[in-house]
Amino acid sequence: MNSKEYMEKTEQYVLHTYNRFPVVLEKGDGVYLTDADGKSYLDFGAGIAVFALGYGNKAYNDALKKQIDQLIHTSNLYYNIPLEEAAEKLIRTSGMDKVFFTNSGTEAIEGAIKAARKYAWLKDGGTDHEIIAMNHSFHGRSVGALSVTGNAHYQEPFRPLMGGVKFADFNDLDSVNAQVNEKTCAIILETVQGEGGIYPADPVFLKGVKKICEEHDILLILDEIQCGMGRTGSYFAWQQYGVEPDIMTCAKALGCGVPVGAFVLNEKVAKASLVPGDHGTTYGGNPLACAAVSEVFDLFEEQHIIDHVNEVAPYLEQKLDELVEKYGCLSLRRGKGLMQGVVVAGRPVGEIVKKALEQGLIVLSAGSDVLRFVPPLIITKEDIDEMAVRLTRALEA
Repeated sequence: MNSKEYMEKTEQYVLHTYNRFPVVLEKGDGVYLTDADGKSYLDFGAGIAVFALGYGNKAYNDALKKQIDQLIHTSNLYYNIPLEEAAEKLIRTSGMDKVFFTNSGTEAIEGAIKAARKYAWLKDGGTDHEIIAMNHSFHGRSVGALSVTGNAHYQEPFRPLMGGVKFADFNDLDSVNAQVNEKTCAIILETVQGEGGIYPADPVFLKGVKKICEEHDILLILDEIQCGMGRTGSYFAWQQYGVEPDIMTCAKALGCGVPVGAFVLNEKVAKASLVPGDHGTTYGGNPLACAAVSEVFDLFEEQHIIDHVNEVAPYLEQKLDELVEKYGCLSLRRGKGLMQGVVVAGRPVGEIVKKALEQGLIVLSAGSDVLRFVPPLIITKEDIDEMAVRLTRALEA
């Protein structure tokens, strides 16, 4: 079949919840993807910040092939070797204490919410606890995750949602303080807001939120699903702020393509929250997913991925700043590391995304007016130069 036939067949059988671009991607190599018609694309989207190691990484592929031949699934009724290996590496890297592996970022958020509510329930037996979330945040599409997502557009068709959620303004400490009361059990936020438009947390704000949590025995939940796993220049973005969460969620690049997420707890929460019978998953933590996680951590160390991000990120910032300076429709760049956003003014951001795709460049949007750049973490300065060339063509088209 040709691309047109694949697309028509897909629409015939798959529920239409995505307005997909008219491209059938077939294979990848490094930081390039190729469609079914043989056209090549420079990928600055990485499957929405997932494929940190790029495509066709032999060591990663071989590790998965080896695990497939050994054991794919057992359920959590039994131990398995990759589970221990992946858990040890995630705990060592984060400096936290316990992990629960899930199938996705959304499920990690669900687990974090349950852990926070159980912690509060054990303290006072109350069932009317509240969570403070941020406006313009995004935490997932399930009912629980949607309830703490600060975007009415996503929520409206699915109300009523989970109760006991209040919203404050990101990077506005007074706004957070105004929502705190004796019922508050947790504050949840992205260390760098992703879908909301690439907004890094202000250090004063994040430290202030942490202080509020410590003073009132409120749990701090940091969502690192998109900004974690090296993207901002450290394994987790919060490590650059000196602010440790009580619960962290991660996913996306954690498995570099294999569906896997996790919520990670410090000792205080781990000892006084979820116990056997409180939470579970059939597939979470299975040998295949955990073999992927384990290999990702090994390759990050062997290939010095964090060092590489810190080396090339300033060059990406420089090139994006030059484009902002040159083109009137680009008004501002913001972000951290290899998680960058450029604000578009006077033109629909979706139009630029489409024009870039025509030029063989994959970029994403974030919010209503931001071009998002979240490439594989292995990109080079030459790749960044090529991105600038193709984006320039798209802007001038």
